[in-house]
Amino acid sequence: MTPSRREKIEALLREDPDDVFLRYSLALELESAGEWEAGLAILEELGRASPPYVPALQMAAQHLVKRGRIADARRALREGIDAARAEGNPHAAGEMAELLMSLGPAGE
Repeated sequence: MTPSRREKIEALLREDPDDVFLRYSLALELESAGEWEAGLAILEELGRASPPYVPALQMAAQHLVKRGRIADARRALREGIDAARAEGNPHAAGEMAELLMSLGPAGE
């Protein structure tokens, strides 16, 4: 039997547990499998890393919006925008700013 994409990622992570892209990929696989809380936990951990992994902050925000956790999504987006600007990534900062603005004013 051919291993699934998730199984392949998990095997690679056993060899290199600190690989940021593999951890990000696993988070996306977990989301696809309906294990969104486990995926979100990985994304949030990657967002707290030093330096933060900007794609993880952006994806975490998208997952949170999808689940109606708008205040948490706003927080992730603000952190992501700051991290993207700090690493000189205006494209990612702009995408997250657009998503943040699309959520409307805070408190609604």
